[in-house]
Amino acid sequence: MLTTTRVKLSAMMFLQFFVWGAWYGQMSKYLLTQLNATGDQVGNAYAAFSLAMIIAPFFVGMIADRYFAAQKVLGILNLLGAGVLYLITQNTDPGSFFYLILAYCITFAPTLALTTSIAMQQMTSPEKEFPGIRVLGTVAWIVVTNIVGFYGFGDQVTIFQLSMYSAVALGIFSFFLPDTPPKATASTSVSQILGLDAFKLFKDRSFAIFFLSSVLICIPLSFYYAMANPSLTDGGMQNVENKMSLGQASEVIFMLLIPLAYSRLGVKKMLIVGLIAWIVRFICFGYGDVSSEWLLFIAILLHGVCYDFFFVTGQIYTDNKAGDKIKSSAQGLITLATYGLGMGIGSKLSGIVLDMYTRPDGTKDWLSVWLVPAGIAAAVLIIFVLLFTDNKKSVPTEGELVTGPL
Repeated sequence: MLTTTRVKLSAMMFLQFFVWGAWYGQMSKYLLTQLNATGDQVGNAYAAFSLAMIIAPFFVGMIADRYFAAQKVLGILNLLGAGVLYLITQNTDPGSFFYLILAYCITFAPTLALTTSIAMQQMTSPEKEFPGIRVLGTVAWIVVTNIVGFYGFGDQVTIFQLSMYSAVALGIFSFFLPDTPPKATASTSVSQILGLDAFKLFKDRSFAIFFLSSVLICIPLSFYYAMANPSLTDGGMQNVENKMSLGQASEVIFMLLIPLAYSRLGVKKMLIVGLIAWIVRFICFGYGDVSSEWLLFIAILLHGVCYDFFFVTGQIYTDNKAGDKIKSSAQGLITLATYGLGMGIGSKLSGIVLDMYTRPDGTKDWLSVWLVPAGIAAAVLIIFVLLFTDNKKSVPTEGELVTGPL
């Protein structure tokens, strides 16, 4: 790959996740403090992203991939998204906020697949070249959350303004990316996008249990994305966004440990470790406060174990289980079920739970809130331990370690 191409793709990936990281983790705090939103309205706002994730594969697979150059679609979507973000910065009604954030997420969600596609199509050896470019996304997330934390505007409309300006920059920059023409021979069907070809995998009980566990564990995952920031803030932690970025740093570290852990533990034990980590982190979130801030740091740093050892390991397990013929369908099915169905349910439920444990004076009973996802994760662990039997050990390749989002 030419150096200029590598630099352009790296900058693209950096801007992509800079746009996302500017608002996603901080949106709940903004809604609660600036718009006086209810917990249900916060949950709905995060559920909008899940709805968009369900729509995005159809847009990319049946329209963008077949008729338009990917870099041009990426540019147009980012410029449209910047326009919607401007409307969000002018909005003061928590009720209408849902429709605006849904409109924005519909423009943003397809860009996650488009940036990967643009990068992959410029590579002769993606398994070797892609990780070094994709890691710029994680770096961007760390950088932007530290900017937000350093200047202390995590609860201000500035998070959307920062995302808007970044989206404009990426939108313009996209038109200067390497040409990625449409796949003229592509004939992606609805069944392929939905991953229906992968339904045959459910004949294997262990895969069916893994699939169910993946959907269910995304419910607690949604609690983390939606509620961690305001919970830490209420707990008395200072510079929350800066400290939460340690979670992304731990993700990089544990990502590198996956090959060793896979060969030593096997898939079942790794998935169990991931589930246990989810339970521990939610308990730490519940009991931690300014007087026991070390518990909150444990909760943050467990992000790498929670995400990598369950979700990334699960993607590798799915890849190995499906084989070459239905590999794409299997990953598509997992993505739709987890980030669409699982996180959609979790986002809605997290808002309902927050309202349940909001006291008359407006303060939150965060211990009770966090015990709910801890209980769900514990139930998933019991189901998984009792019914999942596959424990094959195979070392993943480098390319298999970069399939999931942050």
